[in-house]
Amino acid sequence: MKSSIRQKLEKARDRFEEVGRLLADPEIAGGTDKFRELSMEYARLQPTVTSFDSYRSLESELLHAQELRNDADAGLRALGEEEAACLSGALAERELLLQKLLLPKDPHDERNIYLEIRAGTGGDEAAIFAGDLLRMYGRYAETQRWQVETLNENPGEHGGYREVICRVVGRGVFSRLKFESGTHRVQRVPATEAQGRIHTSACTVAILPELDEIEAVDINPADLRTDTYRSSGAGGQHVNKTDSAVRITHLPSGIVVECQDERSQHKNRARAMSLLQAKLLAAEQEKQASAQARSRKLQIGSGDRSERIRTYNFPQGRITDHRINLTLYKLADVMDGKLDELLDALQQEYQAEELAAE
Repeated sequence: MKSSIRQKLEKARDRFEEVGRLLADPEIAGGTDKFRELSMEYARLQPTVTSFDSYRSLESELLHAQELRNDADAGLRALGEEEAACLSGALAERELLLQKLLLPKDPHDERNIYLEIRAGTGGDEAAIFAGDLLRMYGRYAETQRWQVETLNENPGEHGGYREVICRVVGRGVFSRLKFESGTHRVQRVPATEAQGRIHTSACTVAILPELDEIEAVDINPADLRTDTYRSSGAGGQHVNKTDSAVRITHLPSGIVVECQDERSQHKNRARAMSLLQAKLLAAEQEKQASAQARSRKLQIGSGDRSERIRTYNFPQGRITDHRINLTLYKLADVMDGKLDELLDALQQEYQAEELAAE
């Protein structure tokens, strides 16, 4: 193990022990903000420290095995050789895990998200596919016990959505879905196709982290135009009789957000402002990401929609993620919300890129 990595691990271990002592201090314990902050830091450091302790135990065992290799007894020498080979492999795996644990954490990983899906090229078929993508993410959210709230929707004429915006609430949502931003392409025979020809359509997906107020981007009220209108969604007579839906336009950027999910205009306005904050932050991050990491295949939270990231080929039952050259013949499972294999592969590729850049 490199000395620089060991130094970082020793530092993490020292901090872990220091935080443990602070948590035991009666003046800090008792549900204060400081206590909660330290508890979160303790939980964050624990996997790294536990793995480092395990690594050091393996090092001691390897040292003992190497001593056995020099024993006068042939049987003990053979045993030492076998154990040393096994322990060397285990140490290499543990070192890789520790390097991953030391990678800088994305501050937004534990955030809730705004999920935006928009139909692109392909007309009615693109709208239908947007509905399929929403169902796919919704099914996955169910398996993770996340909550999905629809904030705004614009249905397609023959099913699906021209546009749909949802808020997804749960632990680590952004961490899991942040690489889904981009253009999703579908190849299949549309239900509206009379001659059985395969069509190619596309949708764009954007994953935006929901921000705390303390992080919020400053917005000049003079830069906003707010319109109210009657909701077209479900909710009974009330939504159709009052101007509860809200549309906010950020004039300098041209970004428009809408929310009509709540019955209260005040709540819809608050949700729309939160979504606008997320969009403005994402736009700024995208500028920085493209300037600083043009060669990267995966850019956290960049929301880059110009590049096709994935193809869903229904005739072949195939799904291909073009960023990592991964092809799976499990399209039916993926569309039913079984996304872990895809998401795990994207996470591993990102970690490999980060390790290579260290």
